Amino acid sequence: MSQSLERGLRVLTTLATGPHTLDQLAERLGVHKSTVLRLLRTLESAGFVRRDGVHHYRLGSTLFDLAHRALEDLDVRAVARAHLVELSEVTGHTVHLATLEGDEVVYIDKVDSHHAVRMYSRVGKRAPLHCTAVGKVLVAGLPRARREAIADRLAYPPMTANTITSAEGYLAELDRVREQGYAVDRNEHEDFIHCIGAPVRDDRDEVVAAVSLSVPDVLLDFDGLLGLVDDLLRTAGRTSGELGCRREITTRRKEL
Repeated sequence: MSQSLERGLRVLTTLATGPHTLDQLAERLGVHKSTVLRLLRTLESAGFVRRDGVHHYRLGSTLFDLAHRALEDLDVRAVARAHLVELSEVTGHTVHLATLEGDEVVYIDKVDSHHAVRMYSRVGKRAPLHCTAVGKVLVAGLPRARREAIADRLAYPPMTANTITSAEGYLAELDRVREQGYAVDRNEHEDFIHCIGAPVRDDRDEVVAAVSLSVPDVLLDFDGLLGLVDDLLRTAGRTSGELGCRREITTRRKEL
C-alpha cells in the first residue's frame, strides 16, 4: 500500500471517532502538519472530509454515500449464512432464514438438524404468516397500518388446534412479538413442530428477514426450546450488525 493512501485511510479512521483539528491529526499520524494538510485538501475536494468551523475536520458526505451503497449491495442470505451454520452447530436443530413476499413467507436458506428426525422444509418453500414464527416476526416489524392491512385480509386457515384464527388474535400476537423481540410457533403450523423466530434488521432498522429454530417436539419440549432464545437472538443480532443495523439488538430473552 502506498504511504499516501495509508495515511489518507488513517485520517478517515481517525475522523470516524469525531472531529479533529489539524494539530491533533498530525500528532495522531506522527507526521508534519503540512503533510496532513495536503491529505485533507485532497480528501475534502472529493467530499470525503469537510471542515467543521475554522479549525476542525470531520467525515464528509461522500463517505456516507459509499457506505450506504455498500450496504445496499449486501445479500442478506450471504451475510447470514455463517451465523446460521454456527447456530445449527450450537443447538443441533434446524435453522431457517425467511423473507416476506406478498402475504406469505419464503424460506431463502436452511441448515439441517443434526438429528435423525428432520423437517421436510426446503429453500423456496412458502408458508403462512399467521401460524409461523418467521411470519409473525416479519409482519410484526412493519408499521402499524401495514400490520393491520395484512391482518384484515388473511384468511386464517386452521392448520392445527393451536392456530390463530382471527385478525384480533393475530394483531395481539404481533404486539407481543414486538414487545418481547421474538416470536413463537407452538405447534401452530404443524402438530409436531414448534419454532422460535427473531428479526434481522438492515442499516435502515427495517426487518428484512427472520431467522428461526424449528424442532420436533419429540426431541425438545417447548420450555427447552425457549431456553435457546438467547442463542437465536445473538444470531439475529450479529447478522443485523453486519447488515449495518446500528440499534442495540436485544440478545437476551425478556420475561413477560
